[in-house]
Amino acid sequence: MGDLRKMGVVISSRLLWACWAFVAVVGLSACASSTSNPGSKGAGADLVTDSDEPDARRRARTRLDLAVLYFSDGKATIALDEVKQAIATDPSWFESYNMRGLIYTQLGDMPLAEESFRRALSLNPRAASVQHNYGWMLCKQSRLPEAVQMFSNALANPAYRDKAKTWMAQGQCQLEGGQRIEAEASFLRSYEVDPVNPITGYNLALLMFQRKELVRAQFFVRRINNSELANSESLWLGIKVERELNNRDAVAQLGGQLKKRFPQSRESSAYERGAFDE
Repeated sequence: MGDLRKMGVVISSRLLWACWAFVAVVGLSACASSTSNPGSKGAGADLVTDSDEPDARRRARTRLDLAVLYFSDGKATIALDEVKQAIATDPSWFESYNMRGLIYTQLGDMPLAEESFRRALSLNPRAASVQHNYGWMLCKQSRLPEAVQMFSNALANPAYRDKAKTWMAQGQCQLEGGQRIEAEASFLRSYEVDPVNPITGYNLALLMFQRKELVRAQFFVRRINNSELANSESLWLGIKVERELNNRDAVAQLGGQLKKRFPQSRESSAYERGAFDE
């Protein structure tokens, strides 16, 4: 997904897990999260079960599941072929167009990505997963007002269960657009819902560190570094925070972790040189 370095805030691909920017396509495996289906039956109707699903939809779902597996494995072209077959099998299913939009976004073909998301929303105007993914695509094009509107539409859906990820993506988008105050508010909303997300926590820690709110920065970055989600960037930020607070033992402990776990990283090299202001 590349190195996202804008407005003094660093979120490198090493801190991202696969598909972090995207949400919910039906059948997602490694990148899975729940989606709402505003088009489902209302109160009092029978529960929709597998036997209610038309044959064309079942076959399209099988193709889409394969597309998701290939996409999460970095095989975007093969995934696109599976999506095309899913659409040919059932052109009325919005999830296939949502997945097609994700693939084209990853491939950098923004016109086709946008056409795909628009098609998905024409089939399901309230699909929060599509609104989120469309918003992220708009963000990558620096179309901040449109992106925030899409994120807001997704967040307004009471059935949507990936709100933490959408608040996080909105915060990243606002950072890249220079809206640091708004970004911090978005990250805080994300953190309220999902306090273990390392990307959200890292952003908050870095924002606090940059304006010398060191105790607050320490709180956010320690939570990452005390978990299995720590990496060279979070450890390096933790070192700089503890150094500013004159916590020498903590600096030494984090430095030891950095050198042991990530000896070839640029952060480890900077630590060895004492280049704390780089």
